[in-house]
Amino acid sequence: MTDQTEDDPENISYARKFPITSIEKTDPPSGVTEGDWYEYIIGQGSSEIKGKRSGSLKSVTEYVEEYAENLNQRSTLGYSAYAARKPTKQTPKAES
Repeated sequence: MTDQTEDDPENISYARKFPITSIEKTDPPSGVTEGDWYEYIIGQGSSEIKGKRSGSLKSVTEYVEEYAENLNQRSTLGYSAYAARKPTKQTPKAES
C-alpha cells in the first residue's frame, strides 16, 4: 500500500468555480433533422459557458462532467480556464 501525498493528482480537491448549472433537451440546430440534442450551461454569473451537444442524456452528461472537471482543475492550478496553456515569462536577451 502506498501513501497519498498532497502532490498526488488523485488527492487534490478542486474548487467548483465552474459547476454544471443545467443540461436540458433542446431543438436541434438549424438544418439538422436527426438526433437528440441537449443544451448545457457550466459556470455561474459572468463565467457561464453555454453549449449544445447531440447524443443520449447519459453521453452528454458524461461529456459535460468531464468538461467542467477540466475547467475546474485548470482554474485551481492557476491556468486560465479559457486558454490552452499558461503564458510563460520571456527571458531578457543577453547584450553582445
